[in-house]
Parts: sequence; C-alpha cells; structure tokens
Amino acid sequence: MDSPVALFNHLKASDPFFLLAGPNVIESEEHVLKMAKHIKSITSKLGIPLVFKSSFDKANRTSSKSFRGPGLEEGLKILEKVKITYDLPIVTDVHESHQCEAVGRVADIIQIPAFLCRQTDLLVAAAKTGKIINIKKGQFCAPSVMVNSAEKVRLAGNQNVMVCERGTMFGYNDLIVDPRNFEWMREANCPVVADVTHSLQQPAGKKLEGGGVASGGLRELIPCIARTSVAVGVDGIFMEVHDDPLNAPVDGPTQWPLRHLEELLEELIAIARVSKGKKPLKIDLTPFRD
Repeated sequence: MDSPVALFNHLKASDPFFLLAGPNVIESEEHVLKMAKHIKSITSKLGIPLVFKSSFDKANRTSSKSFRGPGLEEGLKILEKVKITYDLPIVTDVHESHQCEAVGRVADIIQIPAFLCRQTDLLVAAAKTGKIINIKKGQFCAPSVMVNSAEKVRLAGNQNVMVCERGTMFGYNDLIVDPRNFEWMREANCPVVADVTHSLQQPAGKKLEGGGVASGGLRELIPCIARTSVAVGVDGIFMEVHDDPLNAPVDGPTQWPLRHLEELLEELIAIARVSKGKKPLKIDLTPFRD
C-alpha cells in the first residue's frame, strides 16, 4: 500500500479477517526470509491479508540470559529486506520512544507491547510517525483502558490505530482470555485484534534445571482461542508462527507450528464465514405477544 491510511483501510475491510504473523523474534536473516516466504504462500492461497511480524529486540524477557534478537539497526535492515523481497507490510514492536522514528521508516505497523500500553510518551512518539499503531492490552488492564490508549494516539494526530487482546493475568503464572473483551474493546472505535498465541503464555511458570524460571505456554489451546476469537468477530488475528517451535529461542511454547498454519487458517475462515459476530444482535425487550 502506498500510505498508512490505504493499508489501514484495506485491513479494516478484510473479509473475514487480516493476519499479523511471523516468528516471535528475528533469529537470522535467512530464517525470517524463509518464514515470510512460506507464510505469504499460505495466506495468498487463502486470500487473507498478511502483515509479517518479527521483533528486532525482546526487551521484556524473564531472564537477563534470554535471547533478545539482533537489535534495532541490524533488525530493521533484515525486516526491510523481507518487505522488499516479498512485497509484504511489516509489523514490529518498540519499547522506547527514541526507537519510533527509525522503526517508522521500515515498519508499516508499530506495535506497543502490553506492559507499555499506557505509556503516554511512547504512544505519542509512535503516533507521530504516521504509521498504523497496534496497541496490545496490558495483562493487568480492563478493556476500557484501551479506549484511553487509542485516544492518546488520535490526539497526537494519528487516526490509524488498532487494539489487541492478549489475555489477562489469572493468578501468578497464568493468563485467561475473556471473550467479552472483544466486544468491550470495540468501544475504542477501531479494529480489534486477537493475539491467539501470547494469550496462552504461562508467565514465569516454567522452572529450569539449575534454578530460575522461564515462561511456559499452552500451545495446544491456540486453536481454541483462535476459534473463539473469529466466532466473536474480531477484525484481525495475531499469531506467532515457527518452523521448529521446540527449538525456538524465544516463546517456543506458544508459537504455532508452520506445518499446521494452513490447516488452522482454513478452519478459522470457515467459522468466520458462518458467524455473525461482527454484526451485533439487536435485542428486543418489548413484551412477547402470541
């Protein structure tokens, strides 16, 4: 698309939904190019608009020893190569305000991590790039918070904003997805995205040999959350996908296997086609008469 507005309108009009997908983090140039090639092949076949996702830096890791990625400069070079080679829009996340300008020169969608969804300076800096902003709802936030977060982007002069559900903390080491949030987040008056992979994390819930913890996850429930999301009528699906999830350096337990991507997307399309989730049911409370 020639402009953020054109891409934003294209994604909003997607039928039945658009897809933000790719490996969690850039492991190498070769790997992301391979993943982009295969994912684009699948989505093109199925007619689903794709925005390729991968992160240049995973700043929010459970451990300081965790793999973080190639960093800003090298990561953006790799993402730009993906964009040019496969003619794909790109989504990647930022963690600090000073990153936004550089990221905005490459990415078509700038993603605000869940833990940072209320950070005004970050939201404003991202908004001023003019790119589409995808704000993930904090695991600690009510869905109503996203109305304010989206408004911060708009007040900074950018109307191209979407909000993303990624689960709510349930105790210390688990997340749940409340389907009501998909409806309530529509009050932000923008596209609603369902993150069907991060929402199944078990934060710091995996004990490591030799001590320490890492995030686990419930990969087997990704289809469950994805089916629910499209039945409710979300506008987009966010899904991290990997060709070898058991050996993925980051978030392996919640990345969906590439070999099963087409199968799952076919089912989601079928569910979305028969669902009326995007059209609210009008409830008539007048007395029923025979």
